[in-house]
Parts: sequence; structure tokens; C-alpha cells
Amino acid sequence: MTLEGKVVLITGAARGMGRAYVRGFLERGARVIATDRSWAPSGVSSDDVDFHAELADRDDVLAEAMDISIDSHVKRVFDAAMHRFGTVDVVINNAGLRQRDLYPPHGSVTTLETELGDWQAMFETHVFGTLRVIKQFVQPMLAQARGSIVCVGSDGYDGHRPQSREMPYQSAKAGMVTLALYLAHELRESNVAVNVLLPGHTRSTGSDEQESARASMRSRMGQPAYAPRRLKPEHVVPLALFFAQQDAASGVTGQVLKAMEWNQEHLPNTSVDAWTYAGDLVPG
Repeated sequence: MTLEGKVVLITGAARGMGRAYVRGFLERGARVIATDRSWAPSGVSSDDVDFHAELADRDDVLAEAMDISIDSHVKRVFDAAMHRFGTVDVVINNAGLRQRDLYPPHGSVTTLETELGDWQAMFETHVFGTLRVIKQFVQPMLAQARGSIVCVGSDGYDGHRPQSREMPYQSAKAGMVTLALYLAHELRESNVAVNVLLPGHTRSTGSDEQESARASMRSRMGQPAYAPRRLKPEHVVPLALFFAQQDAASGVTGQVLKAMEWNQEHLPNTSVDAWTYAGDLVPG
């Protein structure tokens, strides 16, 4: 389906990849419900822009504060969206709690060092919060027998990098992926696609501080220096736009795809360097 005039919910929209999704969908003529728990810039790296002010007074944007862990928040925004736009065609489940939100600034901790409350907080956002949003905002899609749900995962969800010390974040992301794959099967007969987008290592909010802290940790532990190559947040937009145009009838549902690999396969003259944050590129 074309995205012109379609209504797209984007959670976690105030910064980072969420901000990139909002801009990308607006450029394609979509109407956007942009939500985040807080719109105030935190002042850390990549989060010094008042994006809410940029969206103010636009007829094609409904920008709202919404904590996806609170039922009343989700219901309030759904009612506002239906009043404003009358329907919802696409949901981008981007909101999340990052590892470094619990363990600032590096986000690196062993599983036995975590507390059960940390796990509860992660699952409350990535699994329960995502499900809360889907159950509410899928209703117009079911009524019109067409729609697309995109869950933003993490490529470490399958445990292929256990040395990264990313519990409970990756377990919560794995729960989200499993939820999406089951929903893809269950919603097929309603013609609603459900897919998972996996971003690459991205320069997101607070990423500079995280990498600096991790470099100090590696130095203290006598480990070799590591130069990160982080992708620009915009690298996720092309795959999100593609997923958003799908329904179950298209056959593209229940897929788990990596954004950068999709870009390289489907976009002409695409290189990793073209999507890499300029500050991480080695001169020459």
C-alpha cells in the first residue's frame, strides 16, 4: 500500500531512531502519531534537539506524551488519535528501555549482578508495553482487515554474542520477537502483517558516553582498544517504510530482518560507510 495519507503510530519518537522514523514517514506523506514518555531533551549525545517544537502546529502530526507501561496513557492517546485521524494503519513499536538506562553509562553488567526488578522493568517495556500498544491500536486494523505492525528488536536477541553482558535487555527483546512471530500467525487471517526490524549498532541517545565508559573499562581490564562503527539512526528507515506497506496478503509477515542487510540488498549503490556515523569513520 502507498503511505500517502496513512496513519502511523511511532512510539519512542522523541529522539534517536524514533525521530528518524517520524521524519521518514512524514516525507512519504503519512500522518503520524508520535509518542514518547518524555519529549524534553536530556542533553546527552544525540539528544539536544527539541523535536516536539519541530512538530508543533503540523496538521499531519499528533505528538503526545505516552508511557507504554501505563494503561491509561495508551488508551488516552488511542482516543486522541481516533478523534484526530479516525483510524490507524501502521504501528512502529520502537519505544524501549536500554541497558544503559538501568546501568549508566556503560550498560555492561553480568547476569548475576542484576536484580529481579531490572528484569521486570525491561519486560514491562519491551514485552508488556509492546503488547499493551498492539492490543489497543490494532483494533482499527482488524476492522478494516488490513494493517502492519513492526516491532523493533535487537540482533543480539538470539544469544549469538553472550560476551556482551546485555541481560536483561536481550532477553526482553527476545520476548518481543517471539510475541511478534506468534502474532504474525494469529493475525494472518485478519490481513494484518507483523514483522521484526533489527537495527545495527547505532549512534543513539547517550551512545557517545556509553562508548567512552566502555573504552575505559577495557583499558582497566587490559583488553585491546576497540573503535566503534556506529550507524546513523536513519539506517532503519528504508526497511520500516517497506514493512509499513505490507499486509498479510502480501506474504511479507512473520519476518525478522536486519535493516542494514536489507539496505544493501535493495537500495542501489549502498555501502556500510554511507550509513555510518561520520565521527566513527577512519580518515582515508
